Amino acid sequence: MSSLLAISDLHISHPDNRHHLHRVLPYSPRDWLIVAGDIAERKSDIRWALEMLSERFAKVIWAPGNHDLWTTSGDPSAPRGEERYRELVKLCGELDVITPEGPYPVWEGDGGPVTVAPLLLLYDYSFRPEGTSTKEESLALAYDTGVVCTDEILLHPDPYPGVEAWCEARVVETERRLEELDPRIPVVLVNHYPLVREPTRVLRYPEFAQWCGTERTADWHRRFNVAAVVYGHLHIRRTTWHDGVPFMEVSVGYPREWRRRGRYPEPVRVLPA
Repeated sequence: MSSLLAISDLHISHPDNRHHLHRVLPYSPRDWLIVAGDIAERKSDIRWALEMLSERFAKVIWAPGNHDLWTTSGDPSAPRGEERYRELVKLCGELDVITPEGPYPVWEGDGGPVTVAPLLLLYDYSFRPEGTSTKEESLALAYDTGVVCTDEILLHPDPYPGVEAWCEARVVETERRLEELDPRIPVVLVNHYPLVREPTRVLRYPEFAQWCGTERTADWHRRFNVAAVVYGHLHIRRTTWHDGVPFMEVSVGYPREWRRRGRYPEPVRVLPA
């Protein structure tokens, strides 16, 4: 049996996570692996991980996470924003890894045919905490409570004036591409962030939700012929169902998080269901 597998939030800058990457293995030589973002902050680490995984799996599909797009103080000469993303896309091309910029591949293995669509959509501060109605109010509450995503320092939207504008551009372009798909073939949507707000309701700190997606995608699982949505970012591994569609959070998370669950988590099987 061949499997379409998924994992995210590998965070291999943490030595224990880097060491345990050898546990990410296929069940058969025909298996594909989805990597839904947050491999690492440094380009060299991202290359190392994707090169290792692409040697093991028949195909690797990558959707970028916020950590992948950071420009850190330890790498000040690195490109920022869109240029950073395009460099990572080029890197993936060298490794034959599928990105949001290329044709969406069709999984023909068990449970197929299914189109697999990796996305880069970002966020626009529309997942606001209760009692706030604008980005300014939402951010002010986050700073008052001390719950502020590091993106505010390290994720640069260049050349866009803000991450909301970058998000807007990505949503428009991605909608166009999804509308061009054959509606008879189901699609697995792969994004670092959940496409609906509901999964963020369980966050310990609700102020963090504003860095977790956009309301613009709330109906995509109904508009398109979606077989499943794969995402990460929240570090809360589980599957929830929305309008009959499984939303699969597939993150590894930081060592302190997966140790509480007992052991390093294996990839999640998306197909066959």
